[in-house]
Amino acid sequence: MNYFPEIETQRLFLRELNLSDCESVFRHFSDPEVTQFMDIEPCKDMKEAEEIIQFHMDDSGCRYGLFHRTNGEFVGTCGFHCWVKGIDARAEIGFDLSRRYWGLGLMQEALTEMIKIGFDVMEINLVEATVEQDNVRSQQLLNKMGFSREEELRDNLVYYTLRRK
Repeated sequence: MNYFPEIETQRLFLRELNLSDCESVFRHFSDPEVTQFMDIEPCKDMKEAEEIIQFHMDDSGCRYGLFHRTNGEFVGTCGFHCWVKGIDARAEIGFDLSRRYWGLGLMQEALTEMIKIGFDVMEINLVEATVEQDNVRSQQLLNKMGFSREEELRDNLVYYTLRRK
């Protein structure tokens, strides 16, 4: 497992997911609205939540749990996967947020810090994102964060990039 720094923002505390987060991850990913635009089905049991966490712990990248600083509540995840190192260093960013926190700007707050991790800690030059065409909120967020919409892909997906400045 890689080590990535813990982060505090104005409203969030971010740290790498670990197996102690199983119950929170289960509650979060068992909501069909949270997983609606993801490539996973809603969690049916704790074993599936554990598998999600283990995948991110084993994958080349990092996945952070997002915790609200006021009440400590688990509100979502964000992070990188498919990390390619070297001259063409790049990684794909992913993110999800609990319904209760949609529309409050929390994910923009989290992604601002995650992108810094990508550029400064992981030393990537390109952040990639793939979003379903119907996922308007995520597309609006990526646009707000300075990502460029590159192309429409198969399977109703849109490809975005953000380059190191």
